[in-house]
Amino acid sequence: MTVASPEKRAACRAEGWWGEVTLDDLFRANARTHPARLALVDAPNRTDFAFGAPRRLSYAEMEAEVTRLAALLTAAGLARGDVLMVQLPNISEFVTLYFAAATIGVIVSPVAIQYRSHELRTMIGIVRPRGFVCATQVHHADHVGVARPLLPADCRLMTFGPNPPAGAIDLSAGGSAGADPAAARAGRSADDIFTICWTSGTTGVPKGVPRSHNHWVAIAAACYEAARLEDGAVLLNPFPLINMASIGGITMCWLKSAGTMVLHHPFDPQVYLRQIAVERPTFTIAPPAVLNMLLQNEALLASIDLSSVRVIGSGSAPLAPAMVRGFQERLGIEVVNIFGSNEGVSLITSAADEPDPEARASIFPRRSLFARPHGAGRGPNIETRLVPPDGGAAIEDEGVAGELEIRGPTVFEGYWDAPDQTAQAFTADGWFRTGDLFEIAGGGRHYRFVGRSKDLIIRGGVNIAPEEIDQLLGGHPLIAEACAFSLPCPVMGERIGLAYVPRGEADLTLDEVTGFLRAKDMAVFKLPERLFRLPALPRNVTNKVMRSEARAQALAMLAAAETAA
Repeated sequence: MTVASPEKRAACRAEGWWGEVTLDDLFRANARTHPARLALVDAPNRTDFAFGAPRRLSYAEMEAEVTRLAALLTAAGLARGDVLMVQLPNISEFVTLYFAAATIGVIVSPVAIQYRSHELRTMIGIVRPRGFVCATQVHHADHVGVARPLLPADCRLMTFGPNPPAGAIDLSAGGSAGADPAAARAGRSADDIFTICWTSGTTGVPKGVPRSHNHWVAIAAACYEAARLEDGAVLLNPFPLINMASIGGITMCWLKSAGTMVLHHPFDPQVYLRQIAVERPTFTIAPPAVLNMLLQNEALLASIDLSSVRVIGSGSAPLAPAMVRGFQERLGIEVVNIFGSNEGVSLITSAADEPDPEARASIFPRRSLFARPHGAGRGPNIETRLVPPDGGAAIEDEGVAGELEIRGPTVFEGYWDAPDQTAQAFTADGWFRTGDLFEIAGGGRHYRFVGRSKDLIIRGGVNIAPEEIDQLLGGHPLIAEACAFSLPCPVMGERIGLAYVPRGEADLTLDEVTGFLRAKDMAVFKLPERLFRLPALPRNVTNKVMRSEARAQALAMLAAAETAA
């Protein structure tokens, strides 16, 4: 099930969370009201990682570009309900393409620029896109060459950039900025699916997460209010335009504030800080590891004026209390703690929720109220409960770990074309099982994050399923069995460790393992970074590998090596 039931649609409308307004409607209303206001700003180093000079688009200029692209997509045969897969870096074309698709009801399925044939082949098979968009020029990548052999016969290749390949549709040229998209808009609904983002889950198989216009509008309130944004706010976006952090955390706030979105890619501390000094954003987001690194670089911080920034959103991994306090006390910047997911989790703690910065690093309100976008008053945009991991009644006592389950207007209805995975992800009474462990704290007012029942590795804010690595290494001629897991890393938050059992007595080097995975065309950021040879992988009574125990053995081996040194 990927579309909301009539009962959910009626309830969400009655509560004022869902309405009839699409994201295209919101954008064009901003363009009509503020045509001369700066809407979109490219990274200053755009030519280093992509093509073309950085662009600065007003709302009027952006609307013309959106209309032009909508005309090109329509001419290519794309229509309401078709899927358009997009693999682009953070450039202005990516944002305008989103709203061109919204104009005509096309579904955008964005994928990471690091993905190669191993990942793309599976994703393409799941969503069966009618169009695939990439750039002709991206640093260290040949997206056209990788994607083209994978596309089905009825999928049109479309490109931005110089020297478009033969047979591809050149989105950098053509189309009519004056075209009237009214006919293509006919029949659209805010309940239509707008995006299919991707999550690794725990199986190693990518899962498409469909979200409607209404899903995105409903989740926007949490970050918008926590950041205390005002009309015309400037927002710096360093996260890839492919998932909740970037779309929900920045793009939806940009829409609500009719603000200026400043793009950043790839993450570079000096470029990031220089953009703060030049563009003067009031709000930005960054992974915890990046904030830890910045706070420790006294010389770099001292060289840049950060006074415009009032709030930084951070999440995807536990926040260090000292970091949250350091930004607040040394720099006067409030760090907001965000715990979100593509499926619709939206836990957020601002200074209004918890003034103490160290406490804010680890707790979330159990019940938060936000202004409803389509109705008067305020209300909770998500319902939550904790249940024992093995099942049972909802937990109400403090200090007892349980799995977080959620439901409400921000929560999706099921994975794309994956009924079995959807059935496993939802309870019989309609709650989504997040796989994340929390406990009740603060006299019943808060949740405290405990850990992940799912074994995802979060490296630099990017989710990696260890099972995917295990599966590929199952074909290695020198490995009897392997088990990937997370290791702590002060820079990336987590990195990838691999416990393995060799076939025979032959040992392995890290280069041999990563070379094997590179030959499978796996994305580089998923490659293991430390190896741990074990006589056997730990297993439970049902013969299932205990990943947490393998990780514990690896950490013990590291500790022993440090002691010996």
